[in-house]
Amino acid sequence: MNRFAALLDRMSYEAGRNAKIRLMADYFRTTPDPERGFALAALTGALSFANAKPGVVRALIMERADPVLFEMSYDYVGDLSETVALMWPRLEGAPTHAPLLSEIVHGLSTLSRSTLPRRLADWLDGLDETGRWALLKLITGAMRVGASARLAKTALASLGSVTPDEVELVWPGLAPPYEELFAWVEGHGPRPETSNPAPFRPVMLAHAIEEANFADLAPGDFSAEWKWDGIRVQAVAGTGADGVRAVRLYSRTGEDISEAFPDLADAIAFNGAMDGELLIVRAGRVEPFNVLQQRLNRKSVTVKMLAEFPAHIRAYDLLVDGDEDLRALPFTARRARLEALVTRLSSPRIDLSPLVPFAGWDDLTRARADPASAGAGPDAGAVEGVMIKRGDSPYLPGRPKGPWWKWKRDPHTVDAVLMYAQRGHGKRSSFYSDYTFGVWTQGEEGDVLVPVGKAYFGFTDEELKLIDAFVRRATINRFGPVREVVHEKDEGLVLEVAFEGLARSTRHRSGIAMRFPRIARLRWDKPPGEADRLETLEALLR
Repeated sequence: MNRFAALLDRMSYEAGRNAKIRLMADYFRTTPDPERGFALAALTGALSFANAKPGVVRALIMERADPVLFEMSYDYVGDLSETVALMWPRLEGAPTHAPLLSEIVHGLSTLSRSTLPRRLADWLDGLDETGRWALLKLITGAMRVGASARLAKTALASLGSVTPDEVELVWPGLAPPYEELFAWVEGHGPRPETSNPAPFRPVMLAHAIEEANFADLAPGDFSAEWKWDGIRVQAVAGTGADGVRAVRLYSRTGEDISEAFPDLADAIAFNGAMDGELLIVRAGRVEPFNVLQQRLNRKSVTVKMLAEFPAHIRAYDLLVDGDEDLRALPFTARRARLEALVTRLSSPRIDLSPLVPFAGWDDLTRARADPASAGAGPDAGAVEGVMIKRGDSPYLPGRPKGPWWKWKRDPHTVDAVLMYAQRGHGKRSSFYSDYTFGVWTQGEEGDVLVPVGKAYFGFTDEELKLIDAFVRRATINRFGPVREVVHEKDEGLVLEVAFEGLARSTRHRSGIAMRFPRIARLRWDKPPGEADRLETLEALLR
């Protein structure tokens, strides 16, 4: 465990991508199985422990240390793992045995909820500060050492002659400690194969396009399609060696979400793998994302929910058709096969994401600005923007730059008045950085402000200092950690708030919930009385 902790510590201070790869590769090369395999699993986010949760860590530190001191320290440090690692009081006479990473992973995976806390306390007693920090990072699931799963796989690939893409392709279906994977990469074992008849395939992602990119792109080389406001999924079906057919629905990260969407099982009436967007479609119309949220993150669903929120797949791409892997084919060829499959299925639960016709970038600019007039029709409200895909691009894992681009619609903006503020966490614990803002509406005795959203990002460090200074001098009331600031027609601070969309909400006094709100600009030039009204937001919902 100490070697793995040292690796994490070094990586947290190393800014360079190649240097991080070298650190991980050196660790993998010099560490035996199964330790290196569990380290790889930790770095790629492949470990999860049912009974090891942050609440267990909190309860332990509350027993060992003064609770008030812990809360004050946590508020200042801002990271649970780091706070507990630094202030953990080791019991006098406790053994100083540093457990192996494999021992810890086994314990976290198998110990019961009642026995885990004592074992965890023993491990913390036996480790130094860095070891404790690494152990707690395992439990909280937040490594945050600047290394993505892709970067860890790149480091693994550097041990031999395989490419990171080849590692990505065999990764789904493998389980820690990946001994067969290491053997293959290092050249003394066969290529790992999964026995899963319906395996997940790594998805292909797009880069956000910038204005400068268009000069280097020829419109005739690309196709465009709508970017829908749902979640990316992969529908997979196949028959195993035992003759049993398997149907799976995966999120874009490979999480199996099939149990939450049993209404799609019959629709996936093909053998292969389809890439698409999960949506809720009612009366032939795509519903907003907040409606889809009613079905997400559920282990099971009721009959009523299945009827009220019917799931739907809008297909983008075809990765496997029967037993044939199509990912090496160009996009145009895969699209033709996809169109034929969707037509053959003739299912009300699966349809084809339409292509957006355009002759040049000006045409696509107009379509992006007004999807309803460019073919999206009544579904225009569920369009986030457009996807731009090279016709000759194969389906590659990860986010290769060049083949696919995403061009999201410009966000909505509203001028709102700052009403409440709360201090942040960690580096922001000394600043009021979490803001609640509102717009005007007609009340019983004239205009009143109603909250419409909260935001804690979008501003620069310098702007944060300015807002914090305003909050401190303009506070008119306190509610625990929350400060109410002056918000009159002629006194207060107006914030230009950018957001992706709106939805009806019974949890908000205004009846409206914003999606992804962030502070776009400070409007020191605008008096609060000239901020926007609730009616402006209501109009966007119509």
